[in-house]
Amino acid sequence: MGPEFYAILGGALALAGGLLGSSVGIAIAASAGVSILSEDPKQLRNVLILAALPATQTFYGLIIMLTTLTGVTPEMSLIKALARLGAGIVGMVAEAASATWQGKVCASGISMLIKTRGKIFVNAMMMAVYVELFGVLGLVFGMLIMALF
Repeated sequence: MGPEFYAILGGALALAGGLLGSSVGIAIAASAGVSILSEDPKQLRNVLILAALPATQTFYGLIIMLTTLTGVTPEMSLIKALARLGAGIVGMVAEAASATWQGKVCASGISMLIKTRGKIFVNAMMMAVYVELFGVLGLVFGMLIMALF
């Protein structure tokens, strides 16, 4: 195994973190949505939007992976490869945690849609965006690590 293996592994880990976190986050939010829709099907638009929010972390993981792969060459140094592995680990943890917790915030908002007759939607979106920020920061930090090496 050459150094490029570690760089490729970093990209794969970032994508895996995004996929895992997004699937868990969406499952959490969608589970809350199912019960709300059984009581008020008119909330479908709000539920769909809130339940879909954790999916964005998969795209952040994909961006980290693609950026990692574009820098992989047979001549790359071990230090550069390990930096890309580190960037992937940062991305994996940030995207998985952000998407999972965003799903919980979205589930809370979804659970209050009926009680507030949908008026909580914008506030729930704003709270979910706060959690999204850490997924974006994971992407930014991963890109910075790769830019430095």
